[in-house]
Amino acid sequence: MAPSPPDGAGFGPAGDPPSALSPSRAADFMICPLLYRFRVIDRLPEPPTEATARGTLVHAVLERLFDRPPAVRTPEAARDLMVPEWDRLAAADPDLAALFSDDSEREGWLREATAALDGYFTLEDPRRLEPAERECYVETVLDSGLRLRGYIDRLDVTPAGDIRIVDYKTGKVPREAYEASALFQMKFYALVIWRLRGRVPRLLQLMYLTEGEMLRYEPDEADLRATQRKLEALWEAIEKARQSGDWRARPGKLCDWCRHKALCPEFGGTPPPLPEATTVLA
Repeated sequence: MAPSPPDGAGFGPAGDPPSALSPSRAADFMICPLLYRFRVIDRLPEPPTEATARGTLVHAVLERLFDRPPAVRTPEAARDLMVPEWDRLAAADPDLAALFSDDSEREGWLREATAALDGYFTLEDPRRLEPAERECYVETVLDSGLRLRGYIDRLDVTPAGDIRIVDYKTGKVPREAYEASALFQMKFYALVIWRLRGRVPRLLQLMYLTEGEMLRYEPDEADLRATQRKLEALWEAIEKARQSGDWRARPGKLCDWCRHKALCPEFGGTPPPLPEATTVLA
């Protein structure tokens, strides 16, 4: 699995405008500006959880699986990759290595991760696919100067040039009311690909492996223009918050899962002082 780029806004010295945005940080600000601040400006540590580690491992295994010849991209081959990939990831990241207190705890977690991996094979047959790119880093600059970037799990391209953007998810399928939020990341990537390649992706495909379900969407130019307007308006809001120092919390249903809840004023906490000079690398 390719290393992620630094996943935040590209603030230079204090007073300079921000310059870069990823889908995850855009989603953070829309959910809660204070969460965005904690992650991008304060850069508060967030050690991996069992859920995030499961996603990291399954993504890594699927990437390695496509390194193999098509005929041997089988469920058994994927399962055989699980332990070696985990060992490799844990050796590179002490936080991952420290996630489990004993072998039995790790084995139980590996069984859950393997179940998510098995779900992938209920959705498609990798022996019949040859991805154009995997863990594909993309970046483009809008006319406004805003830089959009991130990693796409997989790009498939037909001989006719039609593009499919694929993203693997190990979490739950979103309820219908939250499908638009789930597709926001995919439209972000579709906008970047359109600008880079001059062609609107034919299909956006979210694969929910644990539950064996897929969410598909066919974007058009109007969708992607609307996404660009939304992102530029979002940057204006981020810049206003940066200039004013007003990163207010937005309480909601996700607060109980926030790892910084103890610092949130809505729950009696106190955020750390804002840095005098905000220097967050893009």
